[in-house]
Amino acid sequence: MNSTTKSKEFEQHYSGTLSDYVTAIAWSPQGKTLAATSAAGEVVLWNDGELTTLQTGNGKSVDCLAFSPDGKFLAVGGQDGQVKIWRDTELIATLENAPAWVDKLAWNYTSNQLAFSLGRYVQVWDADTHEIVVTLNFDNSSVLGIDWRIDGQYLAISGYKGVKIWHSQSWDEEPYSLDMTTVSLAMAWSPDGKFLASGNMDRSVTVLEWNNPDPWVMRGFPGKIRQLAWSEAMTKVGGAPILASSSVEGIVIWEKLEDDSLGWEARVLTNHVGVINAIAFAPKSFLLASAAADGWLCLWNKAKEVSQIITGVSAGFSSLAWHPQGKLLAAGGEQGELLVWSKVLRGQGFGRS
Repeated sequence: MNSTTKSKEFEQHYSGTLSDYVTAIAWSPQGKTLAATSAAGEVVLWNDGELTTLQTGNGKSVDCLAFSPDGKFLAVGGQDGQVKIWRDTELIATLENAPAWVDKLAWNYTSNQLAFSLGRYVQVWDADTHEIVVTLNFDNSSVLGIDWRIDGQYLAISGYKGVKIWHSQSWDEEPYSLDMTTVSLAMAWSPDGKFLASGNMDRSVTVLEWNNPDPWVMRGFPGKIRQLAWSEAMTKVGGAPILASSSVEGIVIWEKLEDDSLGWEARVLTNHVGVINAIAFAPKSFLLASAAADGWLCLWNKAKEVSQIITGVSAGFSSLAWHPQGKLLAAGGEQGELLVWSKVLRGQGFGRS
């Protein structure tokens, strides 16, 4: 792309480094703080250009992190089987789970309950009581995905043979099963809670509309589905969010059609030449970001065409995260780079989108 043809949307705001591959990054819900973890075991907080180290590297990878919805708690998990929870910068709990490797965790949106993976099981821990609420047996395989619905009522867990969905008010009841003959590699509820999407090993995407027993199955991808992302914004035609799915170096965008029987319409986005490691929509918009092993971070205007290509890592990008207001975009690199870009504010008359 000729960079002179279009004005920049985002410009570099901060550049720092961790000592190894950046495994995960996340903004606090209030947007004041960015947390990042590395394959060396580091846990750091970025706040307005200042880095605070919560944990130095111990050689054991930290692989997942999440802020609680009120921003009070930060949880991380990793190779050593420990789940650590900080309140602000104070470590308040360490849950020991060795030899299990904790690589998935997620906070409930409506309470301080943290779900995390332990092999074939998921445990739910309550930050208010400091107790394990329940241990759920996924049974079919190791857990590959965990996601709470926006209302906090349902917890979805995915892996081999599909997705199981538990009701958080009645953990003892049998979960709802979205059965498949393949492995669910990536799974996510839509922000409005109406849809659950699963990206699968057999190169398909399954979309379940809640309270509709017949899911849509979309096929025709170049490889297994590695990433999924829903938009918060809704389309005018289908009245639904857009679903982005990535497979190898390609992205497929799905938009729901007005007629349910016709399902979802696809369009393919191609620009990357390396495996895509992360995709995410900016809040309340159809601006899509994709970060890949080719060292490019692409911004796709309206999830249709590349409007900016961002570089700045020596190898590839490993992760990305949008600020809750969309004014900042953060990304991690395979060589430990931690980068933040800020939205370029236009002159009078353009306003902020």
